[in-house]
Amino acid sequence: MRVSTRGDYAARALLSLALHPSDQPTSVAELARRTGLPQPYLEQILLTLKGAGLVRSKRGAGGGYTLGRSAEEITLAQIIAAVDGPITVGDFKEPHEDGACDHEGQCALLEVWAEVGHHMADHLRSYTLAEMVRRARGLRGDVLGAVSDPR
Repeated sequence: MRVSTRGDYAARALLSLALHPSDQPTSVAELARRTGLPQPYLEQILLTLKGAGLVRSKRGAGGGYTLGRSAEEITLAQIIAAVDGPITVGDFKEPHEDGACDHEGQCALLEVWAEVGHHMADHLRSYTLAEMVRRARGLRGDVLGAVSDPR
């Protein structure tokens, strides 16, 4: 699996919102400035994230975006899936479906690719925006300075 530019930008935008929690929405221009992302592309990504419920928007003067849920409830897997679709290692059919195993050994490989995709998705689900905030601020593991997580 390769995280797309779109997935990276989506994660960076949500991380910025999580790093600067506020009751007031953050404008796209401000998010673009803080993250160094191109504003027109960021606007498209934010609309997709809004459709997935990961951000909320407010229109008009003082409008912008806020997180749709708490940073503890948003995972990197949800962000990537929202903008790129299901997390997989490739565009392969599922084993034993639609003639996917018509060739010698193909089913064994398809099972492994599916398993790897599930492991990647599980791993990305283990990272929340709250964890990314701690990492961005130089903290690891427990916010109070407990033993760091060696990830």
